[in-house]
This record gives sequence, structure tokens and C-alpha cells, in this order.
Amino acid sequence: MSAHETPENWEIAFRGTVRLFPLPNLVLFPHVMQPLHIFEQRYRAMLEAALTSDGLIGMALLAPGWESEYEGRPPLMPMGCLGRVAAHCRLDDGTYNLLLMGLQRFEIIEELPPSQLFREARVQLRRDCVAANQAEKQAESFRRLQAVFARFTPFLPEARYQIDRLIGGKIDLPTLTDVIAYMMDIPVADKYALLAETDVLARAAYLLERLESLDAAQSAAVEFPPRFSAN
Repeated sequence: MSAHETPENWEIAFRGTVRLFPLPNLVLFPHVMQPLHIFEQRYRAMLEAALTSDGLIGMALLAPGWESEYEGRPPLMPMGCLGRVAAHCRLDDGTYNLLLMGLQRFEIIEELPPSQLFREARVQLRRDCVAANQAEKQAESFRRLQAVFARFTPFLPEARYQIDRLIGGKIDLPTLTDVIAYMMDIPVADKYALLAETDVLARAAYLLERLESLDAAQSAAVEFPPRFSAN
């Protein structure tokens, strides 16, 4: 399957090994689209390998202390997000702009020995945990999250437009938590904690706590949609 064919069948193409794209300050979530600018040779090779096969890239977060080892293989946080290349453009200087669509959480089981310019790992996909008997709690969390997020929408009109479109399309609580966590200007450590939490009610509660601690006017500085994030 190429990166441009039957995207709904990505799980058929997935074989448990991902090309890793580790960054120190970006957490990708399922259900969102992240612009990326690719200029390092190793990540250009990563993208080109993805484009000629399954179109999949695993976004990972560098663990604290990465600065001294950035050019090598610094430690990674264990949870990441699998993404599919939705669109790409090769620029005249050989670099790329691309849009990466977040698909699903994964946990790194083991990093593979170096065989490419880029890093690879064997991973396990992690699905959301939603108990069947918690429908009322989920509905209440959805309402609370929507209400708290509404405090920020006067300062984030484009974000509000996107959320309204999603809610109009009858999205569920897992999707809402991921989209808001991605949109909001909260610390990377908090974003990672939200990515790593697969219990949806726990994730919603954590996100609500973080949003309630923010000042709505100060959060107007967040930029949405995001600019291209450079590697």
C-alpha cells in the first residue's frame, strides 16, 4: 500500500515495526494533523522509506537529557503515536513539508539495531480503555470538557471552529480529549502524560485539571492551526 492508497486499511499494512521520528518538543495525538518540515538527512531518508512502502511514521518524544546525544540515539519516552503521511511536498533544496495524520498510540517494546540512517523500533499498538458500564460518566466528562474548553474559544476562534465541526460530527470522548490536548498550549510533559494515558476517563480528568489551571487570556498565545514543526 502506498501512502496515498486506502488509508483506512493502514492496520493491514502495519507489521509491528515503525520508523521513529523523535523530537524533543512535539507530542502527536491520534485524530489530529501535524505539519512537519523535514530537513535532516536521516529524517529525509525516513520519509522517503515511508513514501515507498506503508506511509507510516512513529512520532516519539525524546527523554529529558537528550541535548548531549541529539546527533546519536538518545533515550526515548516509551509511548508514541503512529502517523500516516497524508500529504507531502519535496522542496527545491531536497527538504520536505508534510502533513502527518495521527492514527493510534503505541508503546516501544524494543529499539532495533541500527540498519538505516533513521531509528526503528518494534512497538505494540495501545488502544483506548473504555468500560461498557461507564457511558454516563463518559457523557458527563464530555460535557465538562466541552464547557471548560469554551472558556478559551474567544481567544482561539479557529480551534473553536474545528471543535464545533467535530462535535457536530458526533465525536466521542477519546477523540475530544486527544484533539483538545493537542490544541492547547500546555507543557510537553503534560501532553506526553495525556498521550500515555489509555484510560479515557482518567485522561479526561487529567485534561480537565490542566485546563482549569490555565488562564484563558494567556492561552491565546497558542497558535492553531500549528505552523510546520521542524526536525
